[in-house]
Amino acid sequence: MTYKIKVKPEDFIVKEISSIPLKEEGPYNVFILKKIGWNTFDLLKKIARKLKIPLDNISYGGKKDRHGITEQFITIKNLPRKIDLKEDHFELKHVGFSDQPMTPLLIDYNVFKLTVRAISEKMIDLIIPRIEKVKTQGFINYFDDQRFGSYDPDQGFIAEKIVKGHYNGALKIYLTHIYPEDKKLAKERKRKIFENWGNWSICLSLAKTKFEKFTFTYLKEHPKDYILPLQKIPKEEMSMFFAAYQSFIWNETVRRLIKRLLPPENLLYHKGIAGKYIFFDEIDDKNFEYFKNLEIPLASSKTEISDTVVKEIYNEILSERQIRPAQFNLKKIRQSFFKSVLRVVLVIPKIQYKIEDDEVYQGKKKLILGFILPRGSYATMVIKRIFAKK
Repeated sequence: MTYKIKVKPEDFIVKEISSIPLKEEGPYNVFILKKIGWNTFDLLKKIARKLKIPLDNISYGGKKDRHGITEQFITIKNLPRKIDLKEDHFELKHVGFSDQPMTPLLIDYNVFKLTVRAISEKMIDLIIPRIEKVKTQGFINYFDDQRFGSYDPDQGFIAEKIVKGHYNGALKIYLTHIYPEDKKLAKERKRKIFENWGNWSICLSLAKTKFEKFTFTYLKEHPKDYILPLQKIPKEEMSMFFAAYQSFIWNETVRRLIKRLLPPENLLYHKGIAGKYIFFDEIDDKNFEYFKNLEIPLASSKTEISDTVVKEIYNEILSERQIRPAQFNLKKIRQSFFKSVLRVVLVIPKIQYKIEDDEVYQGKKKLILGFILPRGSYATMVIKRIFAKK
């Protein structure tokens, strides 16, 4: 079932609704950040440079998609003056002050309007019943592909290498993993660094970024000390690497749980970067109630799981990957840590939709969806559920 999303910026619109308490004055300036064509983290780095403030002074609740029109709250600590910023692809509007920084816990929910394009006429009769099912039975609350940008299919997860004490491997992924948005020259440089890994003189001659130059200069003098360069990775990036690995383990736990409890003829599949997404098409009342009320925690050294089946699957995954829970308590990498929080397995959104002729792809239809999701849930996962295959 082929389809296209995010063809135009207006095909993906998200507005964050927050309960951050606003005041007339306070240590934190509160802003609404509207953006097009930026991911949240890169734009905050640009804003920090523009305002000449440390990036750590800026707090936000959630990362919003690069490919779309998004609106979210951020706070900036100890800003000496009220400011508004407006450039071509973003706008920062001051809305008040607060005694606390913006965090994910202050997000009430996100409102989405999505347009799915290039849908064939014959698919419409198939997807309408799917949408109706999502309205009543929900969708599995997987972490979506956006979470796994740092995952390297050949080398693995940076965080898993760190947890296992494979610091050389972790640093190698960090400096050689190729992202889709990397420019051609950057991709070529990373391939050459990968090929010459361990020959620090050649790697240094290839280095372009400040971090590459520091790392390879240091490794020339300390050839086996990979820990110090890893400790220099910014906190925000390291947190993203840890979150990616926690998300993978959570997704894998749910995947295996679904396959264990439900017959294969009742399942639907959608491809993913770090594993297939498995949904149920049909489900009995008992299992539906079970999934509806189930919460599974993220992996950490202190993760506790009361559900016996989930616990068995979780331990099975860690065992296969040769990890003991205590290893999540890191001693040498301290700029971030593995925190266990509960995540609901099933989300049941209220959905409005309409189908129209697609003005971009002639002879095709477009599906316009409107819905609200709790913080941390992915709108793209709703689409994956609707278009998943047997």
